[in-house]
Amino acid sequence: MIIGISIALILASSLMVLLVLLHKGKGGGLSDLFGGGFSSSFGGSSVVERNLDRLTVITGTVWFVCIIALGLLLKP
Repeated sequence: MIIGISIALILASSLMVLLVLLHKGKGGGLSDLFGGGFSSSFGGSSVVERNLDRLTVITGTVWFVCIIALGLLLKP
């Protein structure tokens, strides 16, 4: 059980990093330094952005549940 939740946590963490990096930068930060201003001219569909937001929230929820479950299972 603990191994399965740990694997799910690793997968959720990796997916979360990928999804956050896929988000379009809002400007004025590090995203512009690494080409955020250049890629914003190509623009994405608002439907794609909304689906990316939803997937990020779902992945974050799975990550949070895995953290709580591991905390409860590993509690002495």
